[in-house]
Amino acid sequence: MPDDLLYQIALTLVPNVGAVQAKILVDHYNTAQNVFKTKKRELEKLEGIGAIRAQAIKDFTNFLTAEEEMKFVEQFKIETLFISEPNFPQRLKECYDAPTLLYYRGTANLNHPKIVSIIGTRNNTDYGKHAVEQLVAELQNLNVLVASGLAYGIDILAHKAALHHQLPTVGVLAHGLDKIYPADHKSTAKQMCLNGGLLTEFRKNTLPDKHNFPRRNRIVAGLADCTIVVETAAKGGSMITAELANGYNRDVFAYPGKVTDAKSAGCNYLIKQNKAILLTDAQQLVEKMGWLNTKVKPKPQKELFITFTAHEQLLVNIIKEKDTIHVDELFLKSGLTSSTVAAAMLNLEFENIIVSMPGKMYKMV
Repeated sequence: MPDDLLYQIALTLVPNVGAVQAKILVDHYNTAQNVFKTKKRELEKLEGIGAIRAQAIKDFTNFLTAEEEMKFVEQFKIETLFISEPNFPQRLKECYDAPTLLYYRGTANLNHPKIVSIIGTRNNTDYGKHAVEQLVAELQNLNVLVASGLAYGIDILAHKAALHHQLPTVGVLAHGLDKIYPADHKSTAKQMCLNGGLLTEFRKNTLPDKHNFPRRNRIVAGLADCTIVVETAAKGGSMITAELANGYNRDVFAYPGKVTDAKSAGCNYLIKQNKAILLTDAQQLVEKMGWLNTKVKPKPQKELFITFTAHEQLLVNIIKEKDTIHVDELFLKSGLTSSTVAAAMLNLEFENIIVSMPGKMYKMV
């Protein structure tokens, strides 16, 4: 394992080889050590690598930095999670730009059966605070793992609410595990390591620089089954995270706010653009994610005699052909526009004809 870890860390240090390229290499050669031992002419043949990156791998000599990181990991009993290993978060592994190597301090299972990311503004209102606390309280009996970014505002409120209700909670950091940022959250971070944890792809001595936060946000989005945006302005980190979650084909939920409230402008926009599902309570979340232990009671018999529109009938006929179907396949087979499909599917769901499932899948009730 020490040799494996040395090469794993080293792979993250190679110039011009980012997470996407490292994933290509590891998928092909299985281990980081194999990557470094492969001849240049073989490396450069690999699609997405080429001559420049192959040369960078063969020219790499900075193993001293990797050895120093190994000492830090061993000294502070930090768990390392490499992308090809079984302990790596499997939801995150599905993302095309998944981190190559993660550093983790904590007790929570990062492949927990139910994970939600709760994110939002650093300058929340009382409305946002109440929404977070009520949501987490209602999730208590479901044993959900709550992930967020340990930032001021909605993030830290989500972590604290999870701890209060004995739910595991993981903070994803934009820096190494040798520090906590913001420093005000050190006490909460210590508690999280006992019921949850701290997770990062950054080595020690990495400062929480501005450009690290989008990289952190992709982990927040990719780690979870869904992302919940509580309050956010029209621009900012939470909007980036929501876009990333959509790109990973994960469900996004957003709490609506007043149209005049700037701190809800981002949430309202996501809902308006059909990039997020309007959320009001945990029960709705549970139903949408398919986390119910019992089936939803059927509606009265008269619902069987609903008259469908031509578009709705077309979609119903397509869905009936399969047990479950992805929304992208519905677009393809129906030939309808995305807005037409979205409107028809929403109507069918309201009428209890279909049910939505995680990953934008649908099936007949």
